[in-house]
Amino acid sequence: MFDSSKPSVARMYDHLLGGTDNYQVDRDACVELLRLAPSTRELALVNRAWLVRAVRYLAEERGIRRFLDHGSGLPTRPNVHEVAQAVDPSSEVVYIDNDPVVAAHGRLSLAEDPSTTAILQIDMRQTDLIFNSPEVTKLLRGDQPVAALFVSVLHCIPDTDDPWDLVRRVAQGLPAGSYMVISQLASDDPELRASITAFMDEITGGQWGEVRSTGEVKRFFEGLELLEVDRQEPVEVSTWHRDGDLGPRQREDSEWIEYGGVALIK
Repeated sequence: MFDSSKPSVARMYDHLLGGTDNYQVDRDACVELLRLAPSTRELALVNRAWLVRAVRYLAEERGIRRFLDHGSGLPTRPNVHEVAQAVDPSSEVVYIDNDPVVAAHGRLSLAEDPSTTAILQIDMRQTDLIFNSPEVTKLLRGDQPVAALFVSVLHCIPDTDDPWDLVRRVAQGLPAGSYMVISQLASDDPELRASITAFMDEITGGQWGEVRSTGEVKRFFEGLELLEVDRQEPVEVSTWHRDGDLGPRQREDSEWIEYGGVALIK
């Protein structure tokens, strides 16, 4: 159910990226969030740039032509299908988001080529429903590898819903040789984690999960093979195949970062 009286994580993110698909309630919430963690706007830009680099890398260097984007958010250019299709116009993308505003905007922006792009208005925790949908069944045809994206979205799932199991279920549902692209907001400062988690949970009416420690984020990669063989652990994402000087620019060491990586499903 759409409720414009409460901030939306997707619309707040849109505002932080400089978008216009948001309301005053979202902008007001961002003001308070920036007070708690002043580098959050830069963090959103860092995350978006990393998403683009990861998709381009998988398309160009690993030959991936099929992408499953969980918690895709409001369309932001360049979006996943635009990056992938710049490498190969036949690339296919299925976006998943339970926000009705995101789904409506997505369908409008994807209407020009429904043969290669689709959006499902489904909660990403409903793995069986997603994998049994006609759109994802089509994406998985021929046992070709797929890149599953969980980019800056797992912090929307509380520990009680076991997001680590969600990642495992998705990995198990994909062909061998597929990839997982995972990042989430993280901090090793317990006070910051608690304050932002409580704030976001309150303003979104419970549509939030947890800001996690870097150790908790590492758990998402258990059983997967991280591509950064020299590190074998996730990284602050602006350092992953860095191609510019955009970084998180935290004002204090205690602020949160976007922490993640790209991993192979063996």
